[in-house]
Amino acid sequence: MKPGASKTPASELSCEVCGLMPEPTRTRLTLANVAVMLPIELLVHALVVDTPLPYLAKVLVLTVTATVLVIWVAEPSAARVLRGWLHAPALRHRRRLTGAPALWRARTVLQDEPGALQKVTKALARLDTNILSIHVHPVAGGVLDEFVLSTPGDVDEYQLLEALHLAGGTHSHVWPTTALAMADGQTKALSLAARIADAPDELPLAVAELLRARILSPAEALLERHDAGTRLKIPTAWHGPITFVRPGEPFTPAESARAHRLAELAEILAHRPAPSRPSR
Repeated sequence: MKPGASKTPASELSCEVCGLMPEPTRTRLTLANVAVMLPIELLVHALVVDTPLPYLAKVLVLTVTATVLVIWVAEPSAARVLRGWLHAPALRHRRRLTGAPALWRARTVLQDEPGALQKVTKALARLDTNILSIHVHPVAGGVLDEFVLSTPGDVDEYQLLEALHLAGGTHSHVWPTTALAMADGQTKALSLAARIADAPDELPLAVAELLRARILSPAEALLERHDAGTRLKIPTAWHGPITFVRPGEPFTPAESARAHRLAELAEILAHRPAPSRPSR
């Protein structure tokens, strides 16, 4: 399948009658059934009324015929003949969802040389992807570029990874995100610093929120694992070391620095002497 081809699951196209389109609304299905069934019923009535059958037999024949028409002829025929009109609202809705922009966070390591970032922007532009923000972190062997991307709804993770790879990126990671990613790290860190200033014991939860990470228990933290930069330990004199983990998303130097500064702030405030009350 070529990139960008339709990948709509079959369950999203499951009409009970025709099995091809999204389920139609009840109103449209009723109108389509009437449009298909009315001419057939009029024809059957005309044929039965002229027969020499007793009155009750005619009623029975018409009742059975109408039931069969509804179950086996009218609804399936309406779904097939008028399916474009039947499913139009659901199809319009699905097209809007498919075309709606999606937000992604992406990281890739590039060579620290002129033109490296330009190759990435060109590769992403071919997918109609807009770079909303970018942060650059120096790392061993180059620079780690972190992006917040807005893409068309039909662009997926694999297409973005392929674009980063073709542009020369290595160790690339892509994952869905929300508009909260647009809040820069500095602003978020300041907000959490105010929270710690009010309650220093909030340090572990504040850092976990800042880093979008999980706090490891002391027993978990003792287990030695090859974490590839996905673990971060913050030493504190008053609380003991606190270890955080974020699988699949290594911590950046900037994130580590912000977390350590929050820990220093909490330690200063935790050991600050209580203000003396004025004597009366």
